[in-house]
Amino acid sequence: MKEKTIIKDEYESPLNSRYASPAMRQLFSPDRKFKTWRRLWIALAEAEQELGLPISDAQIAEMRLHAEEIDYAAAAREEALVRHDVMAHVHVYGEQCPAARGIIHLGATSCYVGDNTDLILMREGLGLIRQRLLAVICQLAGFARSNKDLPTLGFTHFQAAQPVTVGKRATLWLQDLISDLADLDYVSGSLRFLGSKGTTGTQASFLSLFDGDHAKTLELDRRIAAKMGFSDVYPVSGQTYSRKEDSRVLNVLAGIAQSAAKFSNDIRLLQHLKEVEEPFEQNQIGSSAMAYKRNPMRSERIASLARYVMTAAMNPALTAAAQWLERTLDDSANKRIAVPEAFLATDAILLLYQNISGGLVVYPEVIRRHLADELPFLATENILMAAVKQGGDRQELHERIRVHSQEAGNRMKKTGAPNDLLSRIAADPAFGLAAADLDRLLDASLYIGRSPQQVDEFLDQSVMPLLSGETAAISGADLKV
Repeated sequence: MKEKTIIKDEYESPLNSRYASPAMRQLFSPDRKFKTWRRLWIALAEAEQELGLPISDAQIAEMRLHAEEIDYAAAAREEALVRHDVMAHVHVYGEQCPAARGIIHLGATSCYVGDNTDLILMREGLGLIRQRLLAVICQLAGFARSNKDLPTLGFTHFQAAQPVTVGKRATLWLQDLISDLADLDYVSGSLRFLGSKGTTGTQASFLSLFDGDHAKTLELDRRIAAKMGFSDVYPVSGQTYSRKEDSRVLNVLAGIAQSAAKFSNDIRLLQHLKEVEEPFEQNQIGSSAMAYKRNPMRSERIASLARYVMTAAMNPALTAAAQWLERTLDDSANKRIAVPEAFLATDAILLLYQNISGGLVVYPEVIRRHLADELPFLATENILMAAVKQGGDRQELHERIRVHSQEAGNRMKKTGAPNDLLSRIAADPAFGLAAADLDRLLDASLYIGRSPQQVDEFLDQSVMPLLSGETAAISGADLKV
């Protein structure tokens, strides 16, 4: 049988086709949205019936029977006719449920399904992002612990500075992610349900349905929220929930993007130094022209996607600031794009982060060689103190070290020769130190301070308690890059 030719002659988002996970793509799919609309219409009808409106069991049963059977072609035809997506789906659902047709969407406005669905999907999206975050934190914690004692050059301004350890550096990445997790948990935990607020947020239509019964009108809100998995509703609203909620959520995603970008930049610098590399597969091609190259493409992709998420967070901020009175519709088109794509991009970022953190390759010998090149300079303060103990004059010795260091550094840069600072100091009688005395001062572990202890303390006090009890969430974080 001849294979069908695949022709791709329309734009498709790379977030959907290349980067995000199937789980996140499905979450923000049209099918998930419209089926959630139907769940909301069923919840509304159920709650209205429970509170005394004349809605029959048969009508609700009919709605449940067809809840998953959406005729998208019919919905598209109807929307082209009425120019309203919610009413198009109300009409199509009503055609499938003739007995229930008259009570579908009873008392509600479009935002009842649109906004409540968005809140449901954002909360579920944050749950999936949380799984990914925990998986990365777990992997980095293992990496930090296993490398807590391995000295490496620290860098300030990307210039060699006092040594740290490979594990200690990883705790900086970890700490950022733990901060992001705290922000995520706070925002996710504070998301509420819009509920049934009506056209301007006054619940007037529902108050009318219940013949002026305020208690039933309030109870309707609570019951619908509970049916959809929310414990609380926003106490007041316009027609929509405040668009600041979208901004709060995307700020969380932008924070994760910042942390991931910092990590990815560090890995790119370290890979340039050949000290630490991201995973590189057996058949992976680094460059179409330079076959020897091992480009850090995963880290570069994180940096690229992170930039997108950080800028995407501006969209809901600007939208929230521009909402007029009880509502305006200039949020709709922007929101349809900015919110789902920020989630898809953050999902892709964390998939990459998980892949890299689980496969980091450390090259201790390269790290030691770089330390050996710089350690004589870094040890000069200890050398100065040792020489003073031998009776030397601190000010004189400080100047001699400065001169010797400049000469040794110039020689290294001009000729590529090894660092001969210690030989110069050993040959200078003003110091009174033998080569053996100087060699003892070149133990890198003398200069890493409390790095190993800081790693253990941080992991034991801040990370492991956080991961305790999260096994199911971590194991549920699927990985495919």
